[in-house]
Amino acid sequence: MFGIVRPCRHRLGEGLKTQWMAHLCGLCLALRRDHGQFARIVTNYDGLLVSVLTEAQAERSDGWRRTAGPCPLRGMRSASVAQGEGARLAAAVSLVLAAAKVRDHVADGDGLLARRPVALAARRVATSWGRAGARGGSAVGFDTAVLVDAVDRQIGIETLAGPGTPLLTVTEPTETATAAAFAHTAILAGRPGNAQPLAEAGRLFGRLAHLLDAVEDRETDAVSGAWNPLTATGTSLVEARRLADDAMHGIRLALRDAEFTDAKLAHVLLVHELRTSVDRAFGTASCGHAHAPEQGGPESYGPPPGNPYAPSGPGGTPPPPQPPHRNRRGLLAGCLVWSGLACTCQMCCGSYEDPWTREPKEGLCQRCDCDSCCEGCDCCSNCCDGCCCDGCGCDC
Repeated sequence: MFGIVRPCRHRLGEGLKTQWMAHLCGLCLALRRDHGQFARIVTNYDGLLVSVLTEAQAERSDGWRRTAGPCPLRGMRSASVAQGEGARLAAAVSLVLAAAKVRDHVADGDGLLARRPVALAARRVATSWGRAGARGGSAVGFDTAVLVDAVDRQIGIETLAGPGTPLLTVTEPTETATAAAFAHTAILAGRPGNAQPLAEAGRLFGRLAHLLDAVEDRETDAVSGAWNPLTATGTSLVEARRLADDAMHGIRLALRDAEFTDAKLAHVLLVHELRTSVDRAFGTASCGHAHAPEQGGPESYGPPPGNPYAPSGPGGTPPPPQPPHRNRRGLLAGCLVWSGLACTCQMCCGSYEDPWTREPKEGLCQRCDCDSCCEGCDCCSNCCDGCCCDGCGCDC
């Protein structure tokens, strides 16, 4: 998984965590259904925002969810997942942008791509993804040519950029691409009046994505000699942070101008979690909403956060833990389960049970940064009790 909005599932609360997982799984399954099994590799956290925004604007109906079968990344459990045009648009956008990224790495000769046979295979994959993304976009009325054009212009801009070039000149193609994708969610949801504010939110999100990627890669790029927009234009971290803060403020304002049916998850991801992403990239303190329920208090907690699909007892209370000796697997059975978890990336990217003790564990990608308390948080106490709760008095 990749992307700048990587929410800690403990901060989301049980209900929003389930919704977020529904969109993540929906994007993954849309890629598999429309473009083949291998296409699922481009599943990313930022792409699912397109699906989230589409559903947030649409009138509620039974067609937005379906029950998906067992999956290794869900601990072989079924789940309710997002479906429909939002997920298909997210899949198309993810494929086109992933294809562009592969072509960029091939052009730079990064790592194994410096070898001719590997580069040739990567180009074929990128071409296939680009065509598949174009077909998928066309199916939902979105012309992916705007994305391809933005990527092509990006290469030329980077070639000409140097000290004194405005950083926003370099980020413009990314801004244009994300603006188009965000705006089209309004068309899919039947709210054309939202197209303009969401295009502005998308433009600023694209700016942030480019900025944070540059900040996080600055030292690595300096060591490897790779091109970095901050280094190339002579932009300081102070100026980059100012631009990031301005973009976050602009996104909040743009979201206020749009009409939503249910904006809770979109707001949490594009306001609260995006702020955490900026703080993470710049190494500054952020609010850790540890184990935050959506509303009410401790009674609103669901199953333990380590497993979003854990069963509940009567009345929604977690079932009593079983003695460890009842659940333990034998040596051979545990080894077989371990092999399955390793081969399906469950130990890295998902929640799983220990192969031998069955104790709930989280993969490396799922480990959160919410150990800190909300003391000193720059948002209101209501938000710390569950972001976007009713009556929240924060400025977002």
